[in-house]
Parts: sequence; structure tokens; C-alpha cells
Amino acid sequence: VDMGRGDPPEAFDFDAYLNFLERHGHNFIRLWAWDSVTWDSRTSPGHGKDFVHRVAPLPWLRTGPGQALDGKPKFDLTKLSPAYFERMRARVSAAGRRGIYVSVMLFEGWGLMHGNRRKPDPGWAWRAHPFHPDNNVNGLNVAVGSDGLSGQVHSLASPAANAIQAAYIRKVVDTVNDLDNVLYEVINEGGQKEWDWWVVNLVHEYEKTKPKQHPVGITGHGAENLASMLASPADWISPGSKDGYRDDPPAWDGKKVSLLDTDHIWGIGGNAAWVWKSFLRGHNPLFMDPYDGAVLGKPWDPRWEPIRRAMTHARRLAERVNLAALLPRNDLASTQYCLANPGQEYIVYLPQGGEVTVDLTAASGTLAVEWIHPVEGAVTPSGTIAGGAKRTLKAPFDGHAVLRVWKR
Repeated sequence: VDMGRGDPPEAFDFDAYLNFLERHGHNFIRLWAWDSVTWDSRTSPGHGKDFVHRVAPLPWLRTGPGQALDGKPKFDLTKLSPAYFERMRARVSAAGRRGIYVSVMLFEGWGLMHGNRRKPDPGWAWRAHPFHPDNNVNGLNVAVGSDGLSGQVHSLASPAANAIQAAYIRKVVDTVNDLDNVLYEVINEGGQKEWDWWVVNLVHEYEKTKPKQHPVGITGHGAENLASMLASPADWISPGSKDGYRDDPPAWDGKKVSLLDTDHIWGIGGNAAWVWKSFLRGHNPLFMDPYDGAVLGKPWDPRWEPIRRAMTHARRLAERVNLAALLPRNDLASTQYCLANPGQEYIVYLPQGGEVTVDLTAASGTLAVEWIHPVEGAVTPSGTIAGGAKRTLKAPFDGHAVLRVWKR
């Protein structure tokens, strides 16, 4: 979607954004949806904006008769907008041509679940939602929560609303199913458990009738905790800060794919060390990048460049190794940040730099050694080392460091 002060909001330059991603060597984005026609950024103090964003496009046509609460024609929720889905396909296709995976967000839940109750204008997200009874011509009667502020849109409380959602979901699948760079995201930070799982199952079942099947995911900081997401039918999940994945993310067991996203941990935040800690604990780290600062944050805030660069160099290293054979092995390095294929390859992160002891007992003969700067990416070859025992190595530069030891 586009967001901004204008009406319609200023168009987002998607091609320029893809150029930015390509320059940084990044290969994954979330293609954001937004459920409401506005976003009151004043509900997120400290993120550099204090006004109401207008949002467009949305999936349904505004045909009237009658005016919605924003003074524009009411939505007809039986009529999907061809332009919305044409743009979705064009953007996913354009990203795919550059080797970028796209998580197609089906619904946005933060607005109703979190931001809607906040000052200075509680209830803003529901009043701006197409499913609000005053905003559509379909007579939709969605239950409202006990607070009187939020429509229970992302639940199974309204079969009529669910039927509209199901038609929309199938249209999304029809639009991008043949593309190889697609993942689906049920909702950003929202949705009741039963509804989340219903969406996952609906996508899975509908894609069984299609040529291709794609992973479907559930993100944290919504109504589900880690245990619930792990028990779900989702193929991938994004743990949240309340699950303990902020400063020292636990090693991942691989039962589902982890897309560990700063959005569900800090909102806007993170640091270069977190990127490497997450990567070496078996996660796929994602950074919610404020980019040019038009929607959140300051224009081109330099605080975020080290994170971008750490992401760049983590990906470059991932492409140089046999990543599929590497598993988190905290026990093999004194820093407890280690990906290893014992006997063949070890990648270790040193948050404080200095020395690290690595257990090379499973490795026979000699192994090659190199050090990588976590942000600058400079690679320093450091000869060889004998396997067969625990070995202590010292970084050749100050500050945090990444060590790679492997059989040539």
C-alpha cells in the first residue's frame, strides 16, 4: 500500500526500493497490506511522525451508494479491485526478477489489535475499516469487542465476514500462485488463534488445486505465543519479543522455519550483533527497515546502516557455505554462537571479539581459518589449524568478529 499525508497518498517508488535492496544484497521483503483507510502514526510515539497517514489502495471497490465515515463512497465487499491485484502481481514479479522473495501479507492486525486502543483517538482503526457497518453497502454486522472500540474482524465470530475474507484470499492465490518467489503471511501482529489457523488451512487447501504450493506463515506479537505458532499448521513463523527472542535469541530446532523479524521484537530497532546472533542460532533474520523515513522514522537515519550491512554480509557468507548442512551448536563454541557441520565446517560469532575456544574434536587433519568483520565484511584469511581437539583462536581485529573454520 501507499501511505502519506496526501489524499490519495504519495505513490511509493517501488522500483527505487528494489534498487536499494539490490545494492545491499538483500533478498526478502514483506509486501505490506493495511486493513484500514488510515493509520494514525501518533499512536506510535518516538517513531518520528505525528499525523494521520492516508492509505491506498485497498482490495475492494468503493462504489457506493452512500458515503463512508471518511466522506468517500462506501465499499462494496463483493467487488474486488482489479487494479489492486494487478499491482500486487506486478510488484511480486518485479522482485522475483531480481532474486527477491516476497512475503505477501494477507491481512494487517496491528492496527485493530494494538494501535486502535491508543491515544489520541481510540477507535480510529475500526472507524476506518471497510468492514465497519458504516463503511460498506453489504450490511455486514461484525461483532465489536468488550471495549466497544474494535470490530472482531480477525476471528471466526462473523461467518459473513469470513466469507468475504475467503474470497479475497483465493483471489490473492489466483494472482501470484504461478510465481516462485512467494510466501504468504496470514496477518501482521493480530488474529485470533482459530482464525489464524483457518487462514493457513484455507491457503493450503486452495493451493492444492493449483500448480504450485507456497509456505504460509504466522507472525508473533499477535494473539498467539510461540507454543501456539509452533503447534499451528503454518510452515514458518516469526517469534516475538515476549517469546524471548530479542537480545539473545535461543537456538532454533528447525521444526518450522523461523523468520526472526525486528518488527515483532523492537518495532523499529535492532543492531548488527542481533543479526549475527540470530543467524548463528538457526534463524533467518529480517530487518523492518524505515528506508527513506517517509512513513516512520527520520529520513535516511544513519543508525540503521550497520544493520543493513550486517544483513548483507550474513547473506554473502550463507551463499559461500553449505548452509543446509549446518545446525546451531552452542556447545561447540565458548561464545555459544555457532553453526556447525561437525568435522566439516564451523561458523562462530564473537560478540566481544578477542578469543574463542572451538571444539574441533570431530574434525581430522587441518582446517582453513578466516575471520570476517560483521559489518564491514572484510575477510581476513588466517592460515590453517589442526582438528581433533578444542582450539583457541583470537580475532585479528578489535570489536566483534565472525570466525569460519572449514575443511577445504
